[in-house]
Amino acid sequence: MAANKKAIKERIRSIRSTKKITSAMEVIANAKLAKQRSVMEKNRAYSDIIQDTIASIMASDIEIDSAFLNAKSSSNTYYLIFGSDLGLCGAYNMNAIKELEDIYEDGDKVIVFGTKIVPLLKKDGIDIVMSKPSDTVRYEDIQKAMKMMVRAYLNDEVGKIKVIYTRFNNAVSFIPSVKQILPYEKKEGKQIDLIFDPDVKTVLDELIRMSTESVAYSLYLETKISEQASRRLAMQNANDNADELEQELVLAYNQARQAAITQEITEIIAGADAL
Repeated sequence: MAANKKAIKERIRSIRSTKKITSAMEVIANAKLAKQRSVMEKNRAYSDIIQDTIASIMASDIEIDSAFLNAKSSSNTYYLIFGSDLGLCGAYNMNAIKELEDIYEDGDKVIVFGTKIVPLLKKDGIDIVMSKPSDTVRYEDIQKAMKMMVRAYLNDEVGKIKVIYTRFNNAVSFIPSVKQILPYEKKEGKQIDLIFDPDVKTVLDELIRMSTESVAYSLYLETKISEQASRRLAMQNANDNADELEQELVLAYNQARQAAITQEITEIIAGADAL
């Protein structure tokens, strides 16, 4: 009985120690979530201006012929996928991997940001051209990756460029999604009078190049927000489960303690009767 009480007490102590760690991680994830959201909103304003300008050019009556708008002969796709460097974030990584596996075909190429998903993708035989940690990504890293992908697109090595990211809906909802970057999908825009220098094709091509980098970076920032939200939710669930388990163990400990006291009283009474 004493050994049983000691084991329960050790488990309670272990759960309380674990809960301190998960609580701290939940607080950190909350702080990072707020910081990432602020950065994303600032970048979104820049990205929206570029895309609105492109939409305005396409809304004009000017005849436009751009390699970024026309379909390519290659059937292969270049994917950029975002994952995490750390675990303890629920199904965040596995959902992104499943999204890629569902559409990946032989001949496709993949660039990965996030060390946690690299070994899992390699295990599935997916061709990874380049991989980098996701926590230290700068705009220049996204820019370098997109230039590599755009070069392959213009050389007709691939027919499409897509980004696999985790869309942030709210604090408890994050959905793995696929965004096509090229060929550029036309959007409705307001027609305005524009002066082009040197010409409309050069300006449009350069804006679309900038847009590919800006959009990819925006999706990366949104994915990082989803990662922190997913980790915060996972740690919150871990805390709730720990509280529930601790209550059950405390109850079991009290029952074992009460049983030991009852047994001692019974033994004392039995000894007194024997006298």
